[in-house]
Amino acid sequence: MNASGTVFVVDDDRAVRDSLALLVDSAGLAVETFASAQEFLDAYTPERRGCLITDIRMPGMSGLELQERLVNDDVRIPVIVLTGHGDVPAAVRALKGGAVDFVEKPFNPQALLDLIQQAISKDVEVHELATQQAQVAERVALLTPREREVMNLVVAGKANKVIAIELAISERTVELHRGRIMKKMKARALAELMRMVLPQGHVGT
Repeated sequence: MNASGTVFVVDDDRAVRDSLALLVDSAGLAVETFASAQEFLDAYTPERRGCLITDIRMPGMSGLELQERLVNDDVRIPVIVLTGHGDVPAAVRALKGGAVDFVEKPFNPQALLDLIQQAISKDVEVHELATQQAQVAERVALLTPREREVMNLVVAGKANKVIAIELAISERTVELHRGRIMKKMKARALAELMRMVLPQGHVGT
């Protein structure tokens, strides 16, 4: 596996926890097991990358309740729900709640490992995107109101002459603003600036 992260296993059945731990460990991934949802919640911190495998039926907080608790707390770790009961309504509820998949016991080991890799890769990608967006937001915050106006018009594809007319400033002033914008945004070219800014929704703000 090329994904990097920890697989968190929550199941009240020790035999299931141990078998899953052996399976995940055989794939070269870190694994941590918990006997209850609360035990997991007490140990987990949202900055950790990975995925969660939880049984659907457990004493106390169920796997679905754990999933809903994480969503309500804005914790977006990918969840794979396990069950031995073939509970279709619960499966629908899990998937609607954002679960990566719903797997019935007994499960196919390789199929589960494939799901785990997909889940961890997704988690890493989401985390990296959030980090990039935060960095861009920090750079945008360094811009003056005028620089932000100029940047919005630049990434909208308007020429310096048009920007100068719209903002009632000289073309030379527009050029100076553009230079400062590129430096503050750490963009080496206009295309790079557009890639950073357009997904963030800063244009027009």
